[in-house]
Amino acid sequence: MRISEHPILQFARGEKVTFFFNGDPVEGYTGETIAAALHAAGIRELGHSQNLHRPRGLFCAIGNCSSCFMTVDGEPNVRVCITKVKADMDVREQEGKGVVRND
Repeated sequence: MRISEHPILQFARGEKVTFFFNGDPVEGYTGETIAAALHAAGIRELGHSQNLHRPRGLFCAIGNCSSCFMTVDGEPNVRVCITKVKADMDVREQEGKGVVRND
């Protein structure tokens, strides 16, 4: 699900790496964000709202909202829309504790 050719833009892909999302391996490329790699792997649901547990997906993609908060290598509240993929990183859907989201 990645763009491979574009009439104007050039895509210089980084090295292919594997990281883990909720314990499952996902492939990404160095230089791309975690959210982009998850999206390319068909993962559109990044979390759930705290109160009603409704699904949340990528929203702003520039690090301004809280829709993409995840726990990365044990650190909570990481915005995966601006955090780059690294080999063997552990990315997990964040539990509702400590996250402020509007329903």
